[in-house]
Amino acid sequence: MGLQKRFLKSKPVGKVTFRLPKEAATNATAVNLVGEFNNWDKIDLPMTRLKNGEFKVTIDLPVGREYQFRYLISNPEGTTWENDWAADKYTPSGINGAENSVLVL
Repeated sequence: MGLQKRFLKSKPVGKVTFRLPKEAATNATAVNLVGEFNNWDKIDLPMTRLKNGEFKVTIDLPVGREYQFRYLISNPEGTTWENDWAADKYTPSGINGAENSVLVL
């Protein structure tokens, strides 16, 4: 499913729904959305687990910008980072050759 964007006519804001598929979050006990929009806070945006095993969260963001982000997946073995498979693009994160997902609004 990936990213879903809805633009508000009354304000320069986009409602963005982030979805992490079940396959990417196998054995996940929790998933948090982490990115520039929340100053890379690891606990600020917890995602909700859906019945089908996906994780989802919707946030409002100002349009006319690009935002880097990733998913922080917690499981019994620890935590791992995952990119959005349907991101608009990717950019180097500067850490061990990893990339960040990029949302373009």
